[in-house]
Amino acid sequence: MTHPKHTLCTSVLIAILLISVSNAHAQPADESRFVVDLGVGIDFSINGNVNSGAIGRLQGQAAAILPNPYGDVYGTGIHFKFGGGYVLNAESELRGVFTYQSADANLVRFGDVGPSSLYGQYSDYKSLGLDLGYRRYVPLPDSKIRAYGEVTLGAAFIEDINVLLSAPQANLVIDQTDFYDSTAAFTWGINFGALFPIATKIDLSAQVGLRHVSGLSEVDQLIGTGLDDLNNDSARLTFPVVVGVRFRF
Repeated sequence: MTHPKHTLCTSVLIAILLISVSNAHAQPADESRFVVDLGVGIDFSINGNVNSGAIGRLQGQAAAILPNPYGDVYGTGIHFKFGGGYVLNAESELRGVFTYQSADANLVRFGDVGPSSLYGQYSDYKSLGLDLGYRRYVPLPDSKIRAYGEVTLGAAFIEDINVLLSAPQANLVIDQTDFYDSTAAFTWGINFGALFPIATKIDLSAQVGLRHVSGLSEVDQLIGTGLDDLNNDSARLTFPVVVGVRFRF
């Protein structure tokens, strides 16, 4: 079922795009209409857990699982951006950007099972997303720097995530494959940044914002163990910081 907030966000973005297209004729003929952007950034985690807390049974033993936030498991990670835009007029632009994200996992304390502490080693987090959006520029007085704000909607395809569990005192090792199945997640973002001209038709860019990625696929292997709800809070909100270069054609 489509979430009402997702429907509202989609409707608002479509309305903005339609209004912008209707004003596209205002673009001066001698200005660049197409742009290409390359960027690299990091994501600071604001909220969301790779797994939530739960109490149940694991391999026939009583287990208490601790919540593990994305920031603890994956840190900031790194992402690469490649995309472009179509300039509607001097103040507005339609955009499409691919984002590839990769983050190595840290060993974390997963909880307790029987008399032993339980530790987890997740597989790496990898995703490829496509975000479509609208950008609005605000020229700064007496400066060639151009500030902007933008909104985006899209989807991110996240690779399956496994976890290797170990309880040393219980002499227990569990290779929990497909802890999360591959997921097509809904994304939205709000960004603010600026362009700094460095050459003819070349700009440096710096940007910060918010990016939300919806939850991952369910943990099928844990149904009936009392640990079914481990992925209840797997949606994540991050604070991305991105720098890059922009080419105008």
